[in-house]
Amino acid sequence: MNKIHMAYFEKDDVLHLTISDEPEAGSVEVSPNITAELNANGELIGIEILSASTFIRDSVLESVQAKVLDFSQAKTA
Repeated sequence: MNKIHMAYFEKDDVLHLTISDEPEAGSVEVSPNITAELNANGELIGIEILSASTFIRDSVLESVQAKVLDFSQAKTA
């Protein structure tokens, strides 16, 4: 069974998530700074996020802001 492994490279601000120990046969850029790594069958085996600290910060802020907005709208209704 494959273990999920996450590594953060602070110097380069890169987050790498490995979900399979299979060799990488290709990759697809799914959005700017996010690459999906694929095995020979085209199955996802890893994800690489460049500028990871910015991506995570923005994702968390966006999620929190959406929750706060939902909460405040529910409170005024």
